[in-house]
Amino acid sequence: MDILSWVEDWYKEHCDGVWEHDYGITIGTLDNPGWYVRINLNGTSLLNKNFENIDLMVDDKNWIKCMKENEEFKGFGDSHKLITILGYFKEFVLSE
Repeated sequence: MDILSWVEDWYKEHCDGVWEHDYGITIGTLDNPGWYVRINLNGTSLLNKNFENIDLMVDDKNWIKCMKENEEFKGFGDSHKLITILGYFKEFVLSE
């Protein structure tokens, strides 16, 4: 299963008639250029789960940062890192 289909399934699993009205997933672009992903963890089993921050910077065209902060999974990366960010979220979800 490709990562976008997996994220769609994860989102659908958490839509219970309430969660999706207050929380959810936001994906957007940065002006440097790049991507950001914010996934609200309220109401999920991930809220109290530890996540080891990722901060990889090769240069201004090859970088990625992912963290869990303020009840959200947050990922930021260069213009070729959207799939990688979503992949780190999937690893977080599936980790013990």
